[in-house]
Amino acid sequence: MAHNPARSYHATAQVKPSKKPGPDTLRSISVDPRFFVPPGDTVLPGQKKPFTESQRLEGDNKRYLKRAVIPAVALIGAGIYTMGGDGILNSDDVFNYRHRVFPKFATNADDFAMLAPLVGLYGFNIISSQNRHELGRQTLLLLSSGALASAIVWPTKKLTDRDRPNGKPYAFPSGHTAYAFTIATFMDKEFRHKSPWVSVVSYGIAGGTGVLRVLNDAHWLSDVLAGAGVGIISVNTVYWVQAKLTKGGGLNTAMYPTVLPNGQMGMAMSVTF
Repeated sequence: MAHNPARSYHATAQVKPSKKPGPDTLRSISVDPRFFVPPGDTVLPGQKKPFTESQRLEGDNKRYLKRAVIPAVALIGAGIYTMGGDGILNSDDVFNYRHRVFPKFATNADDFAMLAPLVGLYGFNIISSQNRHELGRQTLLLLSSGALASAIVWPTKKLTDRDRPNGKPYAFPSGHTAYAFTIATFMDKEFRHKSPWVSVVSYGIAGGTGVLRVLNDAHWLSDVLAGAGVGIISVNTVYWVQAKLTKGGGLNTAMYPTVLPNGQMGMAMSVTF
């Protein structure tokens, strides 16, 4: 992050000198935070190219609309449209195909598949310095994204009160798929600059989770499409809001020595947005 001169502080303390060197000899201590403030946690040491262009413009409204709102609305809209018998490939068609081709399919892999990218997330944090945020902030962003997804999913389930293919309640949208795409989108945000394959694999696992929910007779096609949209919009919204609050630069904090008004040495803390 570029240094802002308006936010620099220079502290100098002096004590009246005496003729002979001693404890009262002139003491001058100069502290310039520029030499102590570390880079923001969005620009970690060792990163040659920490951001892609989309990450630099995370708080841009048009980009947020284009890359988050429109895809999410399209997926949720497609989910609503394919309910019942509507659409070229609708929920009823997929349901009938599943029971014709995979009548006895059953697995609990979908309960674990959606969490698989998290292993990659914390694994990359251990072996690589190219994660976009520090671990603490990553965790906060992920929890915030999950909380927003939950705030959308569960009230909507209650409101729509749609039965699942297996007869159980609260089908729309799919919570498993929403959380799977929340984690996948989060991985894309944090490691897209490291390798596009991170995003490909993460979204592949999320899509596979949705397929398994349908094959397990736990959800309709409409449910998983809407769940995917919820996951995508949740993460992008959290990152967009964070970019707005931090002006796209993250939060810098630093501790450095300073001279107190009484002439004693102390420590000062700098916080810069």
